[in-house]
Amino acid sequence: MSRPAFSVAVYCGSRTGVTAAFAQAAAAIGHWIGSHGGQLVYGGGTSGLMGVVADATLQAGGRVVGVIPTSLVERELAHRGCTELHVVDTMHERKRMMAERADAFVALPGGIGTLEEIFEVWTWRQLGYHDKPIGLLNVAGYYDALLAFLDHSVRQQFMAPALMGLVHTATNAQQLLPALVQAAGLSDGPGLSAI
Repeated sequence: MSRPAFSVAVYCGSRTGVTAAFAQAAAAIGHWIGSHGGQLVYGGGTSGLMGVVADATLQAGGRVVGVIPTSLVERELAHRGCTELHVVDTMHERKRMMAERADAFVALPGGIGTLEEIFEVWTWRQLGYHDKPIGLLNVAGYYDALLAFLDHSVRQQFMAPALMGLVHTATNAQQLLPALVQAAGLSDGPGLSAI
């Protein structure tokens, strides 16, 4: 099997939320990854937006790498249809493997787990542990309040203004993913001529 053109770690909810727009956005992300020869790296579950993005990637012909801790195999219902499913001992191992396997990171709507994961890779980027692009998919205004708070944090001088520039934000997959792939320096890879 040929190497994927790019690999995107997607952080998102194990629930679908209150609006159909969230699941539609997750499906669009997965479809874009799969139809452009890419690989999804995600939390390995079938529930919520996680399952939606994985299924959409597979249906579009992409590879899916799931990474799930043993303690969550039953709670999040491990996705046995993944191209690769890695069952690990701890959340730390999960996050490390996902980060290592990704060329870029995206957060869809989700809860505290999603926020913790995207903030961790953002912090790592700030500290120079990686230089991979980070994206926030602001579907139906889901992240409006968070972005306003982060701007407040900048105004209060707890964050440098440049930190906000480390995160690409968009309202749909067709805006966000090409920007991340290009920022990762992968826009000339196989399967990406249509970007």
